[in-house]
Amino acid sequence: MSRLAERFRQGGVFVWFSGTLLAFCLAMILSLVGFIVAKGMGYFWPRPLVLVHGPEGPLLGEITGHEPARGEETEKTQFHVGNRDIYGQDFRWVPSAGLGTPEFPKDALLIERLEYGPFMGRIISLSHEGIQVATGPAAMSGALDHLAETNRIRRHIQSVEKGQVGDLNRRIERLRLARRKLETGNDAVGLQALDAKAAELQSSYDQFQTSLEQSRAEAKAWTLNLQTADGQIKELPLGSVVRIVPANAMGFPGKLGVYLSRLWEFVADDPRESNTEGGIFPAIFGTVMMVLVMSVLVVPLGVITALYLREYARQGWLVRAVRVAVNNLAGVPSIVFGVFGLGFFVYGVGGGIDKLFFADSLPTPTYGTGGILWASLTLALLTVPVVVVATEEALGAVARSQREASLAMGATKWQTLWNVVLPSATPGILTGLILAIARGAGEVAPLMLTGVVKLAPSMPMDGTFPFLHLDRKFMHLGFHIYDVGFQSPNSEAAKPMVFMTAFLLLLVVVVLNLFALNLRRKLRSRLGGSTF
Repeated sequence: MSRLAERFRQGGVFVWFSGTLLAFCLAMILSLVGFIVAKGMGYFWPRPLVLVHGPEGPLLGEITGHEPARGEETEKTQFHVGNRDIYGQDFRWVPSAGLGTPEFPKDALLIERLEYGPFMGRIISLSHEGIQVATGPAAMSGALDHLAETNRIRRHIQSVEKGQVGDLNRRIERLRLARRKLETGNDAVGLQALDAKAAELQSSYDQFQTSLEQSRAEAKAWTLNLQTADGQIKELPLGSVVRIVPANAMGFPGKLGVYLSRLWEFVADDPRESNTEGGIFPAIFGTVMMVLVMSVLVVPLGVITALYLREYARQGWLVRAVRVAVNNLAGVPSIVFGVFGLGFFVYGVGGGIDKLFFADSLPTPTYGTGGILWASLTLALLTVPVVVVATEEALGAVARSQREASLAMGATKWQTLWNVVLPSATPGILTGLILAIARGAGEVAPLMLTGVVKLAPSMPMDGTFPFLHLDRKFMHLGFHIYDVGFQSPNSEAAKPMVFMTAFLLLLVVVVLNLFALNLRRKLRSRLGGSTF
């Protein structure tokens, strides 16, 4: 008993207890991240296509789940059968007892399409402009040979539509607004000049449309005649095909190539099929840009507030009340900040900007609707208490002797703060920024009211002057998880996207925090190893 009492007195038991809890928390975090990574990354690996003969006929698809027998219910197997335009559903549960011996036909294909999800079946023939040119294995070989060219044409069409055509549409719209403004002043000469510019732009637009129609015709020239496992025929333009995967006939190198191709598509491409397929690059870009804009806004606001409270304000009941209010802001539900951002920033500030500078565009709002600027400002208010508290602690940690030495040399208070105190407190300020990034990057509720959308037609930054468009709506990884996981009409197909998007959101937050941590480490080493 004396030894146990001595260990309690020295605190050794509590040290072991704390270490055990820390190890348990780390194990839970690593298990959660590992589960998300396994569920998400495993989705891209090509699965074998299984052909079974059940009571309802042949069934071809990927086995995606099993449900054991429970009570009167028999064991069931879930198949990803695809062919949503034919069967009406992508996934099907069938009783395991009624299935025959599984087969793995070498000619079975998984064809990823732009619409209706994947097609699973066989290629019967390949046609060019309505004339059949190949059948059987030769048709599949010909389809693979021409698929790269049709994909190149499709990417070219998308690039032109987003780039040149989109830019022409914006310029035509600006001319329309300018013309409406001149109509009120009866400026015939100005109207004539605008009409000439509009006619020139419309001519360029028509030329692009003619070129795009020719490219679309080239992409549709090659067509595949397909057959499902139960004998139904489907004709599919090769231009609508993203990838052809002969899953049962591929070796490890081929499967690895498909895996890497799908992974790159997920990271670098745009979403399709209600965000359940394709990529999430606009959401990654929007998340990173929103966090950067939020950081640029929250740091000056938080630092100036902390400087005033710590260095200039007369310490008393009013300052204490302000500190209590700032600390309590950290506990306000984020949706309240979203409502405030919608009312003050969007309808108040944005509506006022539209009336002053964009009256010609009304009733269509420019800044009086959700955008990345208002979303970033709302999250800056949400996270500013973290920066204020961290900055005050960092300012207080600066040695008094450094201040006195600067003042003794004849420097003013402001010069002392700017040249001595703030540089020494910068690592602590960056600590607040790191916490703000971790908090703001994962918020969703305020963004739903202030600018985030399911699918953004254009990103907030592009090659069109002025290049940075803070009035545009944007996509966000957190909202993408909510939308795909809870609003998708095809929940089973959306599950892998939820896991992968969650993993990428974690990765984005970690990368941003690592950048800030590395910057703080360099500042600490340069400033002589600040302890804060």
